[in-house]
Amino acid sequence: MALTSLRAVAAAGVTALALLGTTSPAVAGKPAGGGTAVTHDEQITWQGWSGAGWSTGTAAGTTATTAGLTLGTPIGTTLYRDPHTGTRRTWTYGTWTSPLTEVGFGATELIASWNADTPAGTWLQVELQGTYTTGTQTPWYVMGRWASGDGDIKRTSVDKQGDKTSSVWTDTFAVNNPSAGVLLRAYQLRVTLYRDPALTVSPVLRSVGAMSSNVPDRFTVAPSAGGIAWGTELAVPRYSQEIHAGQYPEYDGGGEAWCSPTSTEMVVEYWGRKPSPADTSWVDPSYADPTVDHAARMTYDYQYQGAGNWPFNTAYAASFPGLEAKVTRLHSLDELEHFIAAGIPVVTSQSFLASELDGAGYGTAGHLMVVIGFTATGDVIANDPASPSDAAVRHVYRRDQFEQIWLRTRRTTASGGTGSGSGGIVYLIKPTDVAWPSVAGSSNW
Repeated sequence: MALTSLRAVAAAGVTALALLGTTSPAVAGKPAGGGTAVTHDEQITWQGWSGAGWSTGTAAGTTATTAGLTLGTPIGTTLYRDPHTGTRRTWTYGTWTSPLTEVGFGATELIASWNADTPAGTWLQVELQGTYTTGTQTPWYVMGRWASGDGDIKRTSVDKQGDKTSSVWTDTFAVNNPSAGVLLRAYQLRVTLYRDPALTVSPVLRSVGAMSSNVPDRFTVAPSAGGIAWGTELAVPRYSQEIHAGQYPEYDGGGEAWCSPTSTEMVVEYWGRKPSPADTSWVDPSYADPTVDHAARMTYDYQYQGAGNWPFNTAYAASFPGLEAKVTRLHSLDELEHFIAAGIPVVTSQSFLASELDGAGYGTAGHLMVVIGFTATGDVIANDPASPSDAAVRHVYRRDQFEQIWLRTRRTTASGGTGSGSGGIVYLIKPTDVAWPSVAGSSNW
């Protein structure tokens, strides 16, 4: 899985962002002290392309339209053997390559995410080539082969990619040994659009970008002040992953394996979108909440063999009309509160022992849930899909405990060893006509 972050400055369709510290403005009626300046050790940046930004890259067989980047006159054909079906099929294709993009600091991780439409008979591939602080380059790494459906290719990450300095772990580029001093200085993204040669329909890439970050190893984090969205709760639908236990083993069997698509589906439906009855007609009619089953199928990564690939989840969310989504990382609950204040629920990734999160009743090496608000005293209100029923999904978790288990990058496991933490990973999902919140006077996300 992955680790991520973000902040954006919009310019001619190109976004670039670096969250190197934020100040949370005081909110009338909130406790004094909310919004004090916080200095962060971690470095996080989001950089992306859409709209007029396509002109900054290099196109070969692709063209920019008002809808997004599409295939123009393909530059050739290629034979793709789907590793999960064995099917060999010829595709026409074109590419778009971003300019060489400076991160702005030495990064240890990068996660790409994209928003696209892939009609039947089309798909896309996203690749990354990094430049190290030494000036040498990585190979071109595949960050995902993706289609919104599963009738043409099986959606997949690619294993066993790496060199002596870095590796790709499902959806995350990571420097193997940051302490050695060789880090990621710059990168390019390359997107290849594919279609059946017998068709004229094209995939449409609406945006692509990446979060780069350097988050230090840490078992604890300094608590944030809060006071920005206290007393605010969003009316997000409640779905339990547990009531799906044993359903569709070909998509990892429901239950604890479906925390990510269940969380994503809750936010999609909060925004008034959802799979149609025709979309879910394949689901056993005796199963409750068929849209959750559908989300699991449409986020399933056939190499990872699970529905927890982070960019596949945000790409699924953005496949609904009018929605956009990305994977990133936030610095604190203060930052997250700005999204709640703007009416935007946030999907978070965390890992913890049962003793570290009062009221959860379970421990996990990795789990996603939806932060939907804050109590009047600043505790976190979450739709936690690891609940026995839809009615039981709403939980209130202690602010100090939640912030630790979400933001840390290292933790002590039940056996006394050392495990990893997400370091503040989130899915951000919203309609395109809803503005990203402004944090500390920064440009929109």
